[in-house]
This record gives sequence, C-alpha cells and structure tokens, in this order.
Amino acid sequence: MGPEEIVVLVTGGSGLVGQGIKSIIEDERQLDPNTQKEQWIFCGSKDADLRNKTETEALFEKYKPTHVIHLAAMVGGLFHNMAHNLDFFRDNMSINDNVLYASYKYKVKKVVSCLSTCIFPDKVTYPIDETMVHNGPPHTSNYGYSYAKRMIDILNRGYHDQHGCKFTSVIPCNVFGPHDNFSLTSSHVIPALIRRMDDAMNNGDSTFSVWGSGTPLRQFIYSLDIAKLFVWTLRHYDSIEPLILSVDEEDEVSISKAAEAIKKAHGFTGEIIYDTSKADGQYKKTASNKKLRLLYRDFTFTPFEQAIHETVTWFKENREHVRL
Repeated sequence: MGPEEIVVLVTGGSGLVGQGIKSIIEDERQLDPNTQKEQWIFCGSKDADLRNKTETEALFEKYKPTHVIHLAAMVGGLFHNMAHNLDFFRDNMSINDNVLYASYKYKVKKVVSCLSTCIFPDKVTYPIDETMVHNGPPHTSNYGYSYAKRMIDILNRGYHDQHGCKFTSVIPCNVFGPHDNFSLTSSHVIPALIRRMDDAMNNGDSTFSVWGSGTPLRQFIYSLDIAKLFVWTLRHYDSIEPLILSVDEEDEVSISKAAEAIKKAHGFTGEIIYDTSKADGQYKKTASNKKLRLLYRDFTFTPFEQAIHETVTWFKENREHVRL
C-alpha cells in the first residue's frame, strides 16, 4: 500500500474474524505508530443490512473506503444449513453482489472477500487446492451457502475482466476463537462443544455427549492467526485467484481430539460419549496451504491446544455477553 490515506472497511466486523482483525490491528498500533496511517472501520449488521443495496451504498458513501475486507455472511452450523439452503443462497448472493458492486462504484482499490472450504466439490481428491473450486457440486447439506460463496469468485473475475478491479478472495479452514457464535442452534462444532460442555459442568453432569461418531477430520485455525493472514493478504497478495488460508495438512484433528482438548481446557472430569444417531457431515475436507506457504514461508500457527485453552478461557470470562 502506498502513502496515501488508507481507509479499510471490514464488513461482518463484529464477528469472529472481524474481532480477531481488530485485536491484531490494535496490537500493531502499540508496536508501530506508522500503522496509524490506516483507518480501520469495523461494521456489523447494526450499521447496515448488506442484503439491501441502498443501505450498502449508504455505508460506502459514509466511510468512502479505499480497501475492503468482506467477511459479512449469513452463516450457521450443519443442521441449520440443512434446513435453510434457499435462505442461505438468497441472502448471501444479495450481500456479496451489493458489497462488490458498491466497491466498484466507490472505486475501492482492493477487496479481500472471505469464502469457505465448504465451497469445494463433495467428490474430490485430497488435499483440496485453489484450482478445484468449480470442479463439481458441493456437499448437499449446505449447497445454498456453498454456491453463493463460490459466486464471489465469479464476481471477482468479472469485475477484473470488465473493469480491472483488484477483487480477490481467501478460503479459510474452520475458524474458532474469542467472539465466536456459541449458539446451540447455529454454531459450528468447536464453539458448540465449548458452550455445551460449560452447560454440562454447571449442571453437574457426569457424561458429555458429542454429536456424531467423533471420527471426522477437520483443519481448525485460530481466529487471531486467520486475522494476521487476512491483514497480510490485504497488504501483500495481488492475484484475483483465491488463496487458501489453512493450517498445515498434518495439523488436521478429529472431532474427538477437539472434544478432548476442550475437556482439558474446561477441566471437565466426566466421560465423553458419542451419539452416532446424529449426522457427521463430510468425513474430511483436507485443504492444501502450499500456495500460502510459498508466499509467506515463515508464518507460525498457534498450537491447537493453546488456542483451545485461550478460547475456553475467553468464553468463561465473557459468557454473559457472548452470542448464545
């Protein structure tokens, strides 16, 4: 980025990744006063309904961003997705179309949008890489969300080809950390386990039930790590091709290992049991971070158990205020 005034608008700024980026920027400012030249604006749903074109453009008119990190989306866990595929498709299509059109209209220099590993084809060879996004249908459980996220890549290509815009996207693996959604109906696996185990301990339960077999494998990335990578992408990644932001392949963990790490962090003394009547979702969706490693060789990820411990500690301290 050049010396001109930089205004970075973060959509979905009150969420998990947005709050992670806010923490990273605050830390940077304490270490290096030069980062004061960047103005960062974190917007949430209270600032604008991005499904609405007029409200989206009013937000851009107000802040006149030079750069955008686009995180806002309608999201949910496996069971919530299965029941609302149409809503996920329509809402996310509207959000993405409005944000990218407003970015074009207001001459934003660069946009980094957030995709998801669930966009990849269900039937695919592993590890997944950036070239495979459109190679076949996504998993049927969340096709609405997946196809809407894929379309960001199409919009990015279109804006680049027709207007020369530098709109790109990143594909994180499963993100967790402080400020997550800990709702029992719509959260992802780690926050759901953290919340439910806390409930079990408060109830004095001697067993804790994990939905599914516990065998599916996932790459989990700590929200503060993904935040650092988003900021790096905004400043240094200049291709419109998507970039996978993931921990290394060998850092994949099973749901049962995640549950055991959460048990340890909580200090839960009961037994974990597995409810195999509940669906597992995809067995694995291993992503390759080779491209990231080529571009940013020396990035160090927070060890999984340490990140879980910090997340559980944050949840216990903030339980009254978290999204439940």
